[in-house]
Amino acid sequence: MDDNLYDEFGNYIGPEIESDQESDREEEEEELPERTEDEDPMSDEERGPGKPNGWLTTTEDVDMDNQIILAEDKKYYPTAEEVYGQEVETLVMDEDEQPLEQPIIKPVKNLKFELGVKDSSTYVSTQFLLGLMSNPTLVRNVALVGHLHHGKTTFLDMLVEQTHHISTFDQKSEKHMRYTDTRIDEQERKISIKSVPISLVLEDNNSKSYLCNIMDTPGHVNFSDEMSAALRLADGAVLIVDAAEGVMVNTERAIRHAIQDRIPIVVVINKVDRLITELKLPPKEAYHKLKHTIEVINNHITAVSSTAGKVQTVDPTLGNVCFASSTAGWSFTLQSFAKLYVKLHGIPFDTNKFASRLWGDFFFDPDTRAFKKKQPSGGVERSFVQFILEPLYKIYSQVIGEHKKSVEATLAEFGVTLSNAAYRLNVRPLLRLALSSVFGSATGFTDMLVQHVPSAKEAASSKVEHIYTGPKDSTIYQAMEHCDASGPLMVNITKLYPKSDCSVFDAFGRVYSGEIIMGQTVRVLGEGYSPDDEEDMTVKEVTKLWVYQARYRIPLSKAPPGSWVLIEGVDASIMKTATICNVETDDDVYIFRPLQFNTLSVVKTATEPLNPSELPKMVEGLRKISKSYPLAITKVEESGEHTILGTGELYLDSIMKDLRELYSEVEVKVADPVVSFCETVVESSSMKCFAETPNKKNKITMIAEPLEKGLAEDIENGVVSIDWPRKKLGDFFQTKYDWDLLAARSIWAFGPDKQASVSNQGPNILLDDTLSGEVDKGLLNAVKDSIVQG
Repeated sequence: MDDNLYDEFGNYIGPEIESDQESDREEEEEELPERTEDEDPMSDEERGPGKPNGWLTTTEDVDMDNQIILAEDKKYYPTAEEVYGQEVETLVMDEDEQPLEQPIIKPVKNLKFELGVKDSSTYVSTQFLLGLMSNPTLVRNVALVGHLHHGKTTFLDMLVEQTHHISTFDQKSEKHMRYTDTRIDEQERKISIKSVPISLVLEDNNSKSYLCNIMDTPGHVNFSDEMSAALRLADGAVLIVDAAEGVMVNTERAIRHAIQDRIPIVVVINKVDRLITELKLPPKEAYHKLKHTIEVINNHITAVSSTAGKVQTVDPTLGNVCFASSTAGWSFTLQSFAKLYVKLHGIPFDTNKFASRLWGDFFFDPDTRAFKKKQPSGGVERSFVQFILEPLYKIYSQVIGEHKKSVEATLAEFGVTLSNAAYRLNVRPLLRLALSSVFGSATGFTDMLVQHVPSAKEAASSKVEHIYTGPKDSTIYQAMEHCDASGPLMVNITKLYPKSDCSVFDAFGRVYSGEIIMGQTVRVLGEGYSPDDEEDMTVKEVTKLWVYQARYRIPLSKAPPGSWVLIEGVDASIMKTATICNVETDDDVYIFRPLQFNTLSVVKTATEPLNPSELPKMVEGLRKISKSYPLAITKVEESGEHTILGTGELYLDSIMKDLRELYSEVEVKVADPVVSFCETVVESSSMKCFAETPNKKNKITMIAEPLEKGLAEDIENGVVSIDWPRKKLGDFFQTKYDWDLLAARSIWAFGPDKQASVSNQGPNILLDDTLSGEVDKGLLNAVKDSIVQG
């Protein structure tokens, strides 16, 4: 045995040798005689059709000259295509390729967090609603604002019931539908968490139709960021106040916010029936209670408007105060009540004059049949008590007291007769039926909106002036001022609403000029965009458009200026707010100013997933939380913690519920919430603080000192802006705060820039206090941007 032919393990490594088997096979082949076709031992019948050698193969598959078929080529079974047909897609999967947790066919993910509606039919056709949209003079955009549980959502229920073929009040359980509380957790908690829009066609007293875009906002003080987003899109604020509770904390905030946004205010004094049924006030006391509430509202309006400019106060005789009870389904203004009397008595008299005498110290003297300023000798009550409150009290007391005959007589005075079946109802449904029959639909409320809230076209100029950051002499600005449908497209996005699977969002905004069309390619400009720095900009395609109707949506092909629209396909790059414009524009496009909030996110909590491998899922969820909640700030601390900042505990609780159930679906651990504090400067620094560059050639020195009293507030309220020309800025600091000219012209920045206040600039100033004789100003200006950034 030659050792060279084998390796150390005994494997043969020598030259190739012929195998014995091969030589044997060759010998056998030589011995076999050649068989002719006639000598085939198996007959055709035995073989069967198309089976030349008994296997399931077709004649095409077999080489007829050489009929030997290898084992791997033999066809034992028919193919899937032969069994199921050509149009069926079949997959051959390897066994155990997928993990057990992953289903072979993924189910369609449909999270149940929103309520839909089966019947969305309205009394007017969709075509009519869309027709009104195209005429901005007939459009009123308003936001319902006010304190928690003052009846904003039930008031909107009343309007929905008058425009839709649905009842928003369940007579058996005596519960309200709360139509605009679309989320299940809102229904469970019995508070609104998100602001939700709805577009209703409402008629005024002359039966003229108007399209009222109404945004129902949360009343809880934690969710006041939703109110800011709603007021940005609105041209008027409907302040809803509980007649029994009066003006509360969030009522004051809403007044201040609306006036700072230069939005006119109209008032609905809701739950007037509480004065009758709960407080049991006599009509005279009820009048004084209502009068006092209106006075308090006016005091707040005048106090805020002294800083923000003149604002119209509210007065029932002017027609910008509406009295209502949303639970009982009635509302009226003095003017609509006066028209009710004209209709009842058939006497043609001037309703406006009559209405002006239904409030204040006016008394009706039955002897002379005239209104007097002094109380007549007969001890007659004020006209508001006599003509409005007493009939109202009468209906309430008789229905609650279940005096069928007297109820019939009282309603007959108002020209109303009810069926016998109606009188068999419980007290609450009967009250609703009786009072809604007397007062009819909310024409008084519509009149108030039409007269005291500017139309989308009228309001455009003041709105654009307040929120657009670009120059006034551009064609874009002028097109927005005139609500020009043929002008360049400009849409302001302020809210993002999640889709049913919570994977992506639809963007909700207002069209200011141009028309947004389905399938159009647009530019989406973020909050960091400017013509000099175009980084925060993406190009997207508008895939769908809708009118958002709280629980259902009306599809659109295009949305004209002045309208509110829900847009699909543009949300990917939007974080909070955005500006949408055409891809090609003649002028430089500037963005709409980011939202200005009346509160800060000061409550902080840290989160981490229970299973560390699910961190990417949680981070993606946090990104969606930041989109869904206008004031939620999500960031990563230096320690690596993922923190969420919110306005309060209820706010954070809602965020955590959404994070766990909707946006990430991972189990998240949460730290106790803490309140973040801000430091302040009390006196000038006792020593200079400095930093050197690595080459030791340059040194930057800083000192801190407090600002003059009132300057921080001016910066926060936007009285002074860093964007002003240097001369104007210098004059402001010179005249108002006695700064010397050099210091006033050397202001570098206001900061910190990150939404640290109501407006987007923090109330601190960075000042270049160096002298050109001591430092190289050219070098200093070269690094100015880096220092400001730092």
